[in-house]
Amino acid sequence: MKPIYLFLLTLGATFALTAIAERILIPILRAHKIGQYIFDLGPRKHKDKEGTPMMGGIGFILAILVVLLVRIIVMAVEKRAPEDIPLVLTIAYGVANGIVGFVDDYNKLVKKQGEGLTRTQKLVLQFVLAAAYLAVMGYTGFYPTDWKLPFTDSVWHLGWAAYPLGAILLVGVVNAGNINDGIDGLFSSVVLIDAVYYAVLAFVLSSEQLLLPSAMLIGAAAGFLLFNFHPAKVFMGDTGSLFFGGVLIALAFQAGDPIGGLLVMLPVIFEMLTSLLQILFFKLTKKRLFSIAPFHHALQETHGWNEYQIVALFDLLSILFCVLAWISR
Repeated sequence: MKPIYLFLLTLGATFALTAIAERILIPILRAHKIGQYIFDLGPRKHKDKEGTPMMGGIGFILAILVVLLVRIIVMAVEKRAPEDIPLVLTIAYGVANGIVGFVDDYNKLVKKQGEGLTRTQKLVLQFVLAAAYLAVMGYTGFYPTDWKLPFTDSVWHLGWAAYPLGAILLVGVVNAGNINDGIDGLFSSVVLIDAVYYAVLAFVLSSEQLLLPSAMLIGAAAGFLLFNFHPAKVFMGDTGSLFFGGVLIALAFQAGDPIGGLLVMLPVIFEMLTSLLQILFFKLTKKRLFSIAPFHHALQETHGWNEYQIVALFDLLSILFCVLAWISR
């Protein structure tokens, strides 16, 4: 099958299955009262979102797994299964992070156990997953330890150091996506744009293994946006945001350009940095560095931006940094 047809078929199937899954899932979540809770110290303008169904990430994760299963079966019949190792690893890393998010959501929303997993518990689990992902990638020969430096022809020969640095990068970006998910349609639209970047890159590199997860991500993000765009009918929860973040950064590693992945997701990483600086500054001084963090909340609460404006800003920034990442190659 020609790459363009395979791309469109994968994208279309994932989009359709995501839309169907979310339509089925939302009433179930609502019936079980698995909804968003807004803390008193949280954004004031988000109080009207209280009760909106959470854990919508389950829908698009299941959709992607169904499409992936069909692909695995087809490749097994054609005796080409080993070719799909990078594809399977990319999705598996996303799903593993999604499971961490699911446990956190489940503890918070179903078992009503405060804030779910602690930061330490999350980080330990995420570093274990990152280490396992890099170990398997390295063992199968799909993890280059030479990283290209953006905007130059220089290559950073890291050797064994590529593993701890890679783990830090993976965990950082996964959590950055989680923090960015705070406005209707915000992170899902950023994911859509970044996935398009990797799809274009896959066509240029003639890489079917990069093309398919990109198509799945585009279909899942677009299908979810049908229900997540303002006013949102469902939120992805940590289940979905950790999955999306995991797959996005895994695509960068799969493309052999981890530092380029940082450029692509720089707007999201900036969000994480504002939250991190807020926490560190408060611990040191007992004062707030920003009126509220992350940055998208400050735009809404302090500067009066509406949700459409905030999403448009981050989408434009995402497009800009995707272009910069392309130029830097």
